[in-house]
Amino acid sequence: MSDIHQLLDRLWEDYAKLNPSAKGVHELLDAAGERIVNDHIALRTFRHPQVGIDALAKAFVEGGYVVKGEYDFPDKKLYARHYEHEDHTLPKVFISELKLEECSEELRGRVSLLINQAPDDLGKREDFALSGRQWKLTLAEYEKLAAESEYAGWLAAWGFRANHFTIFVNYLETFDTLEVLNQFLKDNGFKLNAAGGEIKGTPEVFLEQSATLADKVEVKFDDGSKQIIPCCYYEFAKRYPMPDGKLFTGFIAKSADKIFESTNRLT
Repeated sequence: MSDIHQLLDRLWEDYAKLNPSAKGVHELLDAAGERIVNDHIALRTFRHPQVGIDALAKAFVEGGYVVKGEYDFPDKKLYARHYEHEDHTLPKVFISELKLEECSEELRGRVSLLINQAPDDLGKREDFALSGRQWKLTLAEYEKLAAESEYAGWLAAWGFRANHFTIFVNYLETFDTLEVLNQFLKDNGFKLNAAGGEIKGTPEVFLEQSATLADKVEVKFDDGSKQIIPCCYYEFAKRYPMPDGKLFTGFIAKSADKIFESTNRLT
């Protein structure tokens, strides 16, 4: 899969297949005559030599993406980078990783057992970013991981795939503010992530974001158990020009911290 457009298309296909809300949001906006432009795609991984950010970003970097920003989330023990392509019609890519060295010994051991089951060449595969779960996982193991880290539980259950796509609100014509778009979504039955407020960020930091709550999807675990858990969500981003007149293309860690909670189990 040498073409970056093919990789991005396949990420969307996998995401849309798992995430019923994606189709619903698109149908609503299509009916309103809107053109949907993707601002960014987000991916999750563990900080580990075999599957860390560098490995997960490899196919994107080879496709022309470069690092543009770094972010730290101390409370969630996460680190992230965002990548941009010189072709600005392509979405930004936001990749985060769980800093295992800051987690409990028990969690580190459980994650190591998972990663040890993954193919040795996983980090070198062009389809790594959409390869899904690469290990066996029981419901009990999932629940123990999620009890310490919602992020670890989600990643253990869903594996490597797009965690969310993001509609670039600046390109919408009917909805000139995020408040208006959010109300439209709620009026049509979508539940939004209210952690830190429905809108995270302000024009003063040049970025406002909101997100749906992740769809709840049944997962089959390898002990035969089934459980309905949060899957993926849809984000919405409105960007503002900086003092130099250029549109802000980065991210705000304080806002992103709350966006992560769209996949929490108790939302």
